[in-house]
Amino acid sequence: MKKILFMGVMGLFLLGSCNSKSGDGHEGHNHETEKHEHEGCDHDHEGEDHNHEGDEHNHDGHDHGEVAAAGHSDEIILPPAKAQAAGGKSNVVEPGIFHQVIKTSGQVMAAQGDESVAVATVAGVVTFRGKVIEGMSVSKGTPLVILSSKNMADGDPVERARIAYEVSKKEYERMKSLVGNKIVSEKDFAQAEQAYENARISYEAVAKNSSASGQAVVSPISGYVKSLLVKEGDYVAVGQPLVSITQNRKLFLRADVSEKYYQYLRTIGSANFCTPYNNKVYALKDLDGRLLSYGKASGGDGGYYVPVTFEFDNKGDIIPGSFVEIFLLSSPIENVISLPHSALTEEQGSFFVYLQLDEEGYKKQLVTLGADNGKNVQILSGVKAGDRVVTEGAYQVKLASATNAIPAHSHEH
Repeated sequence: MKKILFMGVMGLFLLGSCNSKSGDGHEGHNHETEKHEHEGCDHDHEGEDHNHEGDEHNHDGHDHGEVAAAGHSDEIILPPAKAQAAGGKSNVVEPGIFHQVIKTSGQVMAAQGDESVAVATVAGVVTFRGKVIEGMSVSKGTPLVILSSKNMADGDPVERARIAYEVSKKEYERMKSLVGNKIVSEKDFAQAEQAYENARISYEAVAKNSSASGQAVVSPISGYVKSLLVKEGDYVAVGQPLVSITQNRKLFLRADVSEKYYQYLRTIGSANFCTPYNNKVYALKDLDGRLLSYGKASGGDGGYYVPVTFEFDNKGDIIPGSFVEIFLLSSPIENVISLPHSALTEEQGSFFVYLQLDEEGYKKQLVTLGADNGKNVQILSGVKAGDRVVTEGAYQVKLASATNAIPAHSHEH
């Protein structure tokens, strides 16, 4: 019994000792585990810090890309082949001389001595031959007007001329056969001969342009119709002016200048002008133009002006009588940047040009305009010397800017 009791106590002692050891070992393991796990978290934090640094690095790289893209986001790409096909041209901007401008209006007029007038060869009623309008080109001998003498009290002038010719011819031939025999005097024969020649010339003159519809009046010279002096259906007498023709070898340009510019007129040396029918700008220096005179102020009803007149060669298709826009060129200004009208594009009242950055890269540039001489415009700001500007084909670049604007990294510089 004692033996059994002793063994029971020993068993309980051993069991308690085992539980104590087992508990101490578990606590130690847990602490180390927590410590490892904490170190692991520290490592993870370091990893997170590292990743964050990486993020910062990537973010820096992303910012760099954005800055680069922002620097060229307005770049326009137009391949050289397309630019050439569109007629695009660019030039380097260089300062030069630009003349002060007085903008006004005026008229192109035919110079004296270059005109001729077609007149009525017979009396009759006017009918124009086809469409005869002012400014049209005509050749010498071109029919302009038909004069009809039907139902006139005096009868058909051609028939009358024919009868007069035949009568004078018979009288001339009769006198010619008698003068040799001294039956008629030399004086009477000479008078008969003169009457015959006059009748022949008159008849031939009217007969060669005569038809069933009437007598045709032709252009006496080659040139342009300056003015129609009669209307369809008018009755005209012999010798009455019908149509004025000009040859346009020399033309006058008359500018009507406000009297407030009178003090500047002595500085005017040349002019440009724009015709309304073809919107083309002509420079007098290209037409051998010269200033003839400027007069005193004239006018009325409060509209006082000073006439300034130039003479120039008509080397183009300029129509006398045209009212034109005139740009008078006065004192020169040095070191001025100017560009042709073809270089400008307009958007909502603002003007832009296109700078060529390289072979296929372009940039839209806002500019401020100054004086305009009809051909070129003074540039006050937006463009500097040395810039390469598109001077022809700017509209094509504008179209490309609406479809082909691309970021920087797709295009190398």
